[in-house]
Amino acid sequence: MKAIATFHSPFKSKFGIPRQAGVVSELPGRIVLEKAYRSVDAIRGMDDFDYLWLVWQCSKSDALTVRPPRLGGNKHLGVFATRSPFRPNPIGLSSVRIDHIDYDCPDAPVIHVLGADLMDDTIIYDIKPYIPYTDSHPTARAGFTDSVQWQSLQVEFTPEAQTSLPRIIDRGVLESILSQDPRPHYHDDSERIYGMEYAGYDVRFRVSGSVLTVTDIVMKK
Repeated sequence: MKAIATFHSPFKSKFGIPRQAGVVSELPGRIVLEKAYRSVDAIRGMDDFDYLWLVWQCSKSDALTVRPPRLGGNKHLGVFATRSPFRPNPIGLSSVRIDHIDYDCPDAPVIHVLGADLMDDTIIYDIKPYIPYTDSHPTARAGFTDSVQWQSLQVEFTPEAQTSLPRIIDRGVLESILSQDPRPHYHDDSERIYGMEYAGYDVRFRVSGSVLTVTDIVMKK
């Protein structure tokens, strides 16, 4: 397979990326097509859809079992019974919402989307429209996700963090990301300060019980 586009995201590393597409519905991202496909002809008709499927390059792993974060990171399930981004073939699949398509920028057409769970500079192998009458199954069973609910955290800012929040970062989006608890789920140290790289800044926080407190936000050097 060959790359047909590159995805651009506020996340330069995997830490903090939502664990599923759509969990943070307003998280922005951009799809920049490779030069061979950088033509309005390649996306003709896309404006008539609301969602897209992205087929992308993820991490290769030959492990037969993985530990889903939703189960606390301690229970093993078969890799093919999970949505783990570590696969025998490094192929990921995500559904994203089209925000708009920019036809006037230097790399036009650029597809702006919301809700992706991809790291910056992720290779895109294919783009397909999401079609509700075949792709949506609202009554389908969902395995362990039916019985284990995700517990979101309450997000608070110290006065220092609130003052240092840059204008380029949407506080609502950042709070939604942090509420999903970016930490490995076997970590439980209320004194530990974590750092999440986001939009060129280091967002530092700690977690105590069900409360995540942002302690500082500093520009990455």
